[in-house]
Amino acid sequence: MMMHLVRRFVRSIGGRQVTEQQLLWVSEVLNQSELALWKQMSNPDQRHSVYVGERFVALLPNATQQEIAGVLLHDIGKIESKLNTFERVVATIVGPRSSRFRSYHDHERIGVELLTQAGSLETTIGVLNGCASPKVVRAFRDADHI
Repeated sequence: MMMHLVRRFVRSIGGRQVTEQQLLWVSEVLNQSELALWKQMSNPDQRHSVYVGERFVALLPNATQQEIAGVLLHDIGKIESKLNTFERVVATIVGPRSSRFRSYHDHERIGVELLTQAGSLETTIGVLNGCASPKVVRAFRDADHI
């Protein structure tokens, strides 16, 4: 787990944007409401989303569009905390000591709520709350923790 966090931190540094091709792919996978939420994510979160999504599809090429959408949106609840990269490091170390840090630590539940409000399908939401099929959950975890 710690190695995953270190790798994610290193990848989050830098201002590189997702490419036009990656943005087009995301736009083809997500519905309009989901895309509007995804666009609220920070640049590092968008890059992480695409990275995990691409790895997920490589691991599970027969995944459905809704399963891929769930993977792309797995960290969507983090938009509520409004923490930058360094604040997230602090939140990870010290725990949920403030409302913003609590929101960061509770991003999975918040993400499920946001996607429910956005009209996402159960299959998409199932990726976030772990109710997807075991092969989808395994592929998602493997893609996210590399």
